[in-house]
Formats: sequence, structure tokens, C-alpha cells
Amino acid sequence: MPRFFVSKNEIHDSFMVLTGENAAHAKVLRLKNGDEVTVCDGEGSDYRCTVSDTAPGQISLVVHAVCAAQSEAAVSCSIYMAFAKSDKFEHVIQKATELGASELISFPSARCVSRPDEKSLLKKLERWQKIAASAAEQSRRGVIPRVIALSSYSEALERAAKADLAVCFYENENHRTFRSAIEAAPIRSAALLTGPEGGFEPEEVRQAEEAGLAICTLGKRILRCETAPLCALSALMYAAGEF
Repeated sequence: MPRFFVSKNEIHDSFMVLTGENAAHAKVLRLKNGDEVTVCDGEGSDYRCTVSDTAPGQISLVVHAVCAAQSEAAVSCSIYMAFAKSDKFEHVIQKATELGASELISFPSARCVSRPDEKSLLKKLERWQKIAASAAEQSRRGVIPRVIALSSYSEALERAAKADLAVCFYENENHRTFRSAIEAAPIRSAALLTGPEGGFEPEEVRQAEEAGLAICTLGKRILRCETAPLCALSALMYAAGEF
């Protein structure tokens, strides 16, 4: 069934109208009167609708039922990834959204090669959020993950530490496994923090530990910066019974 995301202020109890990109997409799908579609408000509610009228630039829908989205994970997981080169974060946004992440946060760290200025970062954020929305629609999510850029490493640590499970992954950690951290206590929220292409400085790891994050290994092999967060997220979702 086709799925569309619409802002909450455009949704009504008995009817709604698809316009803009949604209407263009509906045209590509060749929707006609009587076809069933699902409209999502991006905050966890699904609306079961049928097409009542089609016109250039808009599709009218009749709402038949509303229910909570069934595709959201039991664990709310935020991915914290240091600024990376090229389109690596875009890849992580897309795949992490499919896997069930609730937030994607980018931040600067000592070894970051990419350091976007404020103007370029605003453009990136707009593009990143569109990627998250597109991936959420494709994977039938009920929520569009928020994409956020922070101004400092310390801000990332402070924010991540508020989760039930807050983890910093470090390639030189040889004892504490991610599995042991997951199994330590029941969790409803998680923050998974990974470094840039060159990894974290030892001092940054010390800062993360002092902030309350568990320092964990993701195994004996060195993972690329775009692989590590997806690996960790997949492991968490498996442990939470999502797979």
C-alpha cells in the first residue's frame, strides 16, 4: 500500500489533501479513485485512507481509520557519528533509518577531516533530513528520525549520556564488549557514539568515560566510520528482539 508522510497540521480527522511532492509521487503511482493509501504524520500515527478525487497538483483522500504505527522499535536509539568525509553520513542516515534509529546526530571531534562551516551545514541538514524522510517512507516507518548537527564534542557527550545505555566505541578497547553493555540492564533508550575516519583521540575516550559513557569494542576487526554505527545499531536491534 502506498505510504505518504504529511505534516500534522495538514491532517484532518475525516479528510486530507496530498499536494506538492506527495501529489507528484501519487501521479507516478497512477493512483485513482478508490485506491487505498496510508498517510503518516511522522510522529507515530498512521491514517488509512482512500482516494476520493484526483486533480492536477492534488489528491483528495477520505480518512477511514487512525492507529499507532506498528513499525517502530521498542528501543529508542540515537546514532552519534563524528563528521565524516564525502557522503558517508548520508549512507548512515539512510540505512540507520531503515534499521530503526530514532535520531541521527553529527558532531565534530579532534580527527575529523570534514569540518563544514555554518552555511554549508545548514544546506547539509536540509538534505540529510530529506534523506531520512525518504528512507522512512520506503521502509514504512511511523516516525521520521530527526537529523541534528552539534557544535562540539562535549555537547555530544552531554546529550548522549542521558540515554539509558550510552556507549562510545573505541578500536583500542579490548575487554568490554557491546554485548555485555547491552545485557547489563533493561533499556528503553540508547545512544551509540562512533568516531571519524581516524577514530577518537585517547583523551576523547577518557572524556567520554568521565561523562558516563561505556567504552566498548565492536570486535577484533577495524570497521570503517560508516560501518561501525550500522553494525552497532543492528546488534542492538537484534538484542531488543526487533529481528
